[in-house]
Amino acid sequence: MADKRRTSTRARKPSVRRKRFRLLPFLLGWVLLLGVVGGAVAFVYGIHLDRVVRGKFEGQRWALPARVYARPLELYAERRLEPEQFQDELKRLGYHTASDLSTPGTYRREGDRFLVRTRAFRFWDGQEPSRHLDIQFADGKVASLKGAEGDPDPALVRLDAMLIASIYPTHHEDRVLVRRKDLPDLLVKTLMAVEDRNFYEHFGIDPKGILRAAISNFQAGAVVEGASTLTQQLVKNFYLSADRTFERKIKEAYMAFLLERRYSKDEILEAYANEIYLGQDGSRAIHGFGLASQFFFDLPLSALSVQQTALLVGMVQAPSSLDPRRHPEAALRRRNLVLDLMVRDGVISQEQAEAAKTTPLGIQDGGGRPAGEYPDFITLVRRQLQRDYRDEDLRSEGLNIFTTLDPLVQTTVEKALPKKLAELEKSRRMKAGTLETAAVVTSVNQGEVLAIAGGRQPGYAGFNRALDSVRSIGSLVKPAVYLTALSEPDRYTLTTSIQDKPVSLPDGNKRWEPKNYDHRVNGSVMLSDALMRSLNLATVNLGLSVGVSKVADTLYRLGAQRRIRVVPSLLLGSVALSPLEVAQVYQTIAAGGYRAPLRAIREVVDAHGRPLNRYPLAVEAVVDPKAAFLTTWALKRVVTNGTARWLGGQLPKGMTMAGKTGTTDDMRDSWFAGFSGDKVAVVWVGRDDYKPMGLAGGSGALRVWGEFMLAMENEPLPDVPPDGVTIADACGRSDVPYIGDASAAARGCGSGKRTSGDGEKRVAQKAEKETRSEPPPPPKPEPVEPSKPVNHFMRDFYN
Repeated sequence: MADKRRTSTRARKPSVRRKRFRLLPFLLGWVLLLGVVGGAVAFVYGIHLDRVVRGKFEGQRWALPARVYARPLELYAERRLEPEQFQDELKRLGYHTASDLSTPGTYRREGDRFLVRTRAFRFWDGQEPSRHLDIQFADGKVASLKGAEGDPDPALVRLDAMLIASIYPTHHEDRVLVRRKDLPDLLVKTLMAVEDRNFYEHFGIDPKGILRAAISNFQAGAVVEGASTLTQQLVKNFYLSADRTFERKIKEAYMAFLLERRYSKDEILEAYANEIYLGQDGSRAIHGFGLASQFFFDLPLSALSVQQTALLVGMVQAPSSLDPRRHPEAALRRRNLVLDLMVRDGVISQEQAEAAKTTPLGIQDGGGRPAGEYPDFITLVRRQLQRDYRDEDLRSEGLNIFTTLDPLVQTTVEKALPKKLAELEKSRRMKAGTLETAAVVTSVNQGEVLAIAGGRQPGYAGFNRALDSVRSIGSLVKPAVYLTALSEPDRYTLTTSIQDKPVSLPDGNKRWEPKNYDHRVNGSVMLSDALMRSLNLATVNLGLSVGVSKVADTLYRLGAQRRIRVVPSLLLGSVALSPLEVAQVYQTIAAGGYRAPLRAIREVVDAHGRPLNRYPLAVEAVVDPKAAFLTTWALKRVVTNGTARWLGGQLPKGMTMAGKTGTTDDMRDSWFAGFSGDKVAVVWVGRDDYKPMGLAGGSGALRVWGEFMLAMENEPLPDVPPDGVTIADACGRSDVPYIGDASAAARGCGSGKRTSGDGEKRVAQKAEKETRSEPPPPPKPEPVEPSKPVNHFMRDFYN
């Protein structure tokens, strides 16, 4: 029996083996099937990931902010410019003093002589190269402009344009794009030594690098090398989240492999150098080595030293905890460790490393940020841009916007406003901060806005009074009345006699009876004297004679774009405009009747420097140039003999200016609008609560206007009349312009009793006072968008 059992047991064992042998092919089949299915899934998933990789890498990789630049400073011989102004401009541009001018953006001053190495800059009309300049100043101007160190002598040089604002993407990322060819070799080699020593050999994943990093970190007792390749880091930052999961790591490796398969090492390195996150500036995220170099050192990437390069590369590991401004000690330790790694891989010598370790971090403030604070001007820029661009384009396309802002003019205005307002408040015993102001400065011929101040506090991003404060303009309207009359040369000349007599017109249930400021009636006066003395009664009688509707039409043609109530009180300023709109009206007069719509933008180019939208000078003849010349002649007499006589006494020899004071009822608003041969400026002074302040145009706004305009370079008004204007001696005056031949001079000269003798003496005694508009200001009209057409058919029955 036992033998049988043993035999039976032996017989069963081969049967179990045979069963196991038959099961093995079955399992292998399943493994193979699962492998095929898994491979197919991986292949399909790879196709999807490949599309993701290519879609973003070949499309718009980054949302780039729009950068807004001021007009560049132009240098040429004989240009009026103080050496201190020039040095201030260099500082605003971020130029540094240096004995060795081998680096662009450096200068050396020797008294009134400057040696400058300018930066290259790409403007809308071409590339401005870096130059060595030798500039000599004398008597408040550029005495000579020469090339230094073998550079040719230039006739004209444009400094690089000053960045004044950036319009950031919604996620507030900022970067300065750098091409692969512009990455310094020192930076690339340092990056390889610290982050990826086998970058040019691996296929996106580096098993050897992972092992080597683990050994180096174990030996150092700290994380000195990363295990991820540069390609993996780029994938993580560019495509994926920062979640530390196994799934994300597998996806990162797969995408790194696909990225390496599709693109060259240089393309990947360029993308990495522009994508890497390197710090935070408030809400603005600093990405890429190009911007980080500016932000931390205020230097271009090409100008970085060994120690600066080591610091930037070292920060890649942990930008927040290694921020050199907030954690300088940690940043210093990391920098010195990177210097050691550079020595290890032969990037620098031991001596260079030791010398670099003794230097401070050298962090600069303000680098990579817009220079200055110009919120009032930027508001105007954005409003004009919104007519042509979508907001998302401004926040993502990397546009370069070249504006008309003149930093020299803007700085002069900003210094003058708080200083002069404080003086006015003190002289009137007002509480400090009672008065507010707004100022606009434009060019005469181009209609370019050179400076804007929306309040007395420079750089305050609050209510922009220059653009949005709509106040009655008072006597600033009077030149439009006289221009309308002078446009009819058969009826009116500068020496025509007009009546300064009482006026009484129905006004609802009462009568409108304006008065002169001194409550006198002057009888027959000369037309030019009536404007010079700002006589209310003479102006009303003249306006009623030519037609109130014609005066309103003149205002529209001069540039007013708001609804105007065509009523007799319009003749004394019952029209409300913003300071910018007033500047448009006076720009047209100053330009001889040629209106150039005020603009804050010169050119817009894309991220590659290609012009996108041009903002050309659009000049239109809107009023008779001959009548405009006669009106300007009369406004010059306002400055020399009239209500702005204070200004005439301040002008340097040979300088001529024209302008008009304006004051509204109860001295609620003080205005002055005036112009030189090349600049128009408008100033408003008042209170935000509309309460009276006791300042007329001549004693308030005029003094603020003079504070900055007299401090600027100005050209005198041209004295060459246009064709069709004859200069003659008439009515005891010399050099009076007339439209037509000299026979027009014989047509009336007014009474001549008060206008040339007693009248001018009285004006001289009251030079700081101004005629007020008697009617109350009208209801505030609804604003009309500057870009919309104006209804020019709003007329009334007054003719």
